[in-house]
Amino acid sequence: MPPYAVRLARIDDAEAIRRIYNREVTRSTATFDLVPRTTEDQARWMADHSGAYAAVVAVDGATGSVVGFASLSPYRTRPGYSTTVEDSVYVDAGHRGKGVGLALLSEIVTVAETSGFHALMARISGSSEASLAMHRSCGFELVGIEREVGRKFGRWLDVSLMQRML
Repeated sequence: MPPYAVRLARIDDAEAIRRIYNREVTRSTATFDLVPRTTEDQARWMADHSGAYAAVVAVDGATGSVVGFASLSPYRTRPGYSTTVEDSVYVDAGHRGKGVGLALLSEIVTVAETSGFHALMARISGSSEASLAMHRSCGFELVGIEREVGRKFGRWLDVSLMQRML
């Protein structure tokens, strides 16, 4: 088994996904959420991320534990945007810099292509050079900067908008 296997998320991955995400909610600007997800919130998230708006997880080959996840979400709610999706990628802090994020992003791009979407967007907190570089390596291009559109930890935050045509 490779060091990390990537597969579709299952319901029994919910708590691991919630743990990884909630760390980012409370300690980083990778997400602009301000309140950690509850178990009930996570159950709804899991239901929303099945089918075409899938989620995938990276599993440590040695321990079998989930060490990261990626997902697709609708880009906007209006029907005219239905063929465009947005990706999210989160990796457990202890597994960063080991190729987990790239494996997750590569797989979620494949899922988006297989599901018939036309464009894949990434909205990245302006300070995340690693995420910007990872997306560039998967064929995303910077298409804009949204200035000071978010606020967290008492700071205004820019968002880099990246796009990959599928």
